[in-house]
Amino acid sequence: MRTAFLGLGVMGFPMAGYLAKAGHDVVVYNRTASKAKDWAGRFSGATAATPREAASGADVVFSCVGNDDDVREVLTGPEGALQALERGAAIVDHTTASAQLARELFAACAKKGVEFLDAPLSGGQAGAENGQLTIMIGGESAAFERLAPIMDCYAKAMTLIGPAGSGQLAKMVNQICIAGVVQGLSEGLHFAKRADLDVAKVIAAISAGAAQSWQMENRWQTMVDGEFDFGFAIDWMRKDLGIALDEANANGAVLELTKLVDGYYAELQAAGHNRWDTSCLIARLEK
Repeated sequence: MRTAFLGLGVMGFPMAGYLAKAGHDVVVYNRTASKAKDWAGRFSGATAATPREAASGADVVFSCVGNDDDVREVLTGPEGALQALERGAAIVDHTTASAQLARELFAACAKKGVEFLDAPLSGGQAGAENGQLTIMIGGESAAFERLAPIMDCYAKAMTLIGPAGSGQLAKMVNQICIAGVVQGLSEGLHFAKRADLDVAKVIAAISAGAAQSWQMENRWQTMVDGEFDFGFAIDWMRKDLGIALDEANANGAVLELTKLVDGYYAELQAAGHNRWDTSCLIARLEK
């Protein structure tokens, strides 16, 4: 496949690399051109000055950028990828964005005979670097079946949830659940320390039972040690939770815990910790 990859952040850089390693012809675009040149120096591929140029002649365009406005700019803007795509091509947007945007893009692509999948990711930077991402997908089944083998080079699991926008809605569910789990784990570890328990023994005892979670297995030690300079940053999490809370306002869902945890993250942002990993919620309790 001739592919284009738009956005070479901590996720997109290694994902585009996996496409190149799998033998696809990859052209990359990044707002900071030096990042694209760095990628081209490490992988077999080419760079482009605009998303439109990157997409010229492409079978599939992948995007992984910051927010709704960024997605519109690289896909449907004057120099956006959709301007260059021909009928039968496809766009896969891996950005965590709004469901409304996904539906908007699906409609815009359909007018040109271009397939579209909204395909937000879970697994973070480590998942991208190890090719072990989980992908939640919205779109038509025919497009999913055609494009899944390509995404498989950087995914460990992918699920077609439903029509356009469904992938983004599923990602909102993911972030809502993570927010609650991290707050609960933070309070549990904080309690264990205040009770003078051997935290390692407590984790060994409870991690094989109903309290088990990915966050517990992968973050309890760093949380206890007060190490947060890595992983999924508060800034990113608050963006994601903001999208979920906006959607909840529209559909009537009650997200009381999510609002509470989002406020806790806001406190940590205000204290200058906006790049800390989301597991830093425990730091609020141990001031």
